[in-house]
Amino acid sequence: MKIVKTSGSYVPEKLKAPFGFKGGFLSELWQVVCRVESERHYGVGVGVQSVLWSDAAVFTTNPESVGNQYMYEVTTYALKLLEGAEGETPIELIDGIYEETLRYARGLTNVKENLRETFVRNALVAVDNALWQLYAKEKGTQDFMALIPEEFRAPLCEKHDKLCNIPLVTYGVKETDIKKLLDDGTILMKIKIGFDDNGKMSKAEMLEWDKKRLEQIHRIAKSYTSEYTQGGKILYYLDANGKYDSVARLESLLGFAKEIGALERIVLLEEPFEEENKVFVGDMPVRIAADESVHSLKDVEERIALGYKAITLKPIAKTLSETLKILKKAWEKGVVCFCADLTVNPLMVEWNKNVAARIGTLPEMKIGILESNGEQNYVRWEELYQAHPCAENAFARCNKGLYSLNEEFFAVSGGIFKSSSYYDTL
Repeated sequence: MKIVKTSGSYVPEKLKAPFGFKGGFLSELWQVVCRVESERHYGVGVGVQSVLWSDAAVFTTNPESVGNQYMYEVTTYALKLLEGAEGETPIELIDGIYEETLRYARGLTNVKENLRETFVRNALVAVDNALWQLYAKEKGTQDFMALIPEEFRAPLCEKHDKLCNIPLVTYGVKETDIKKLLDDGTILMKIKIGFDDNGKMSKAEMLEWDKKRLEQIHRIAKSYTSEYTQGGKILYYLDANGKYDSVARLESLLGFAKEIGALERIVLLEEPFEEENKVFVGDMPVRIAADESVHSLKDVEERIALGYKAITLKPIAKTLSETLKILKKAWEKGVVCFCADLTVNPLMVEWNKNVAARIGTLPEMKIGILESNGEQNYVRWEELYQAHPCAENAFARCNKGLYSLNEEFFAVSGGIFKSSSYYDTL
């Protein structure tokens, strides 16, 4: 493929309420749209920017809109680099511009050399998606697996007919809303811990808050059951976003979880420590997962050596191109992988689903898993849903906590290679 022209745009999407994690709060998420053209075809890709997730320092040292503008400028810079570039696959094209894009981003932002690589990966998602859509048109297929290079196919050998949808329980979600999630069929809940009230709380106070929060949620969830978990119980996935500072403090939380009968339900505990805190976690009583600390392929082996037993895949946050490399390495090492969300729009959920539908699942689950929390958070979720080119298909909707994946889903890859009039117009 030779790229002859590129363009981009964005739309800020408001959230229903301040979205809290990493001790901070988002009010909106920019939806970025990129178009890349060859001599014969064009591809349109969609991305969602999350500055707080990708680099909290950029988020906290700038007004929210400025952080978003920085990331969008990185996206447009990457698009300019692509003009005139040639490559056999999207992977090759993204690899060809990555280092220069990273250099530019480090010069642009106020955090300079300390900029986290996930900031750039996040900025490249819409670009990468556009390249994959263009690639599909060049190859004349909508078959996801037909487009994946042979060297990356081995871990993508499953074909789940159901995916358990994992909703997100942030700091401010009320008891009534937690009960509603469970009444609606939730099997596995992602629970944000590490609350510090915008830096006003000590680590000791944070720990006590987390204990009370876990006890509150467990009190509600322990009476519910599910046919899709191995033990029939509702399961928990804790996400600390690097807010814990020591093994002792984390062990205190897990000891408390054991006291109240919640420990056996915790199947994942994601990023307890800052990535610079390279403490061994392999002897913890729960499966520790790496997310933001795995910026790219080179970080996978380091995290595995530190005892991390799960890797969070984020095609919608780190690009599909880099995710395929991460997945391959984790699979070779026998490490569990799963797909998590970045509060993306309905069409972007399908990019995650295409990976989640084809990888192995957690030992505690009978079906595949996928986090998706956009419906909980976007003001215009239903309007965004209509931008999905397969909005009328049953596979596109979550029903009673499940995505049902029929043969049509696999035939059209969830619609990710189809044109959307809404995003094409943008």
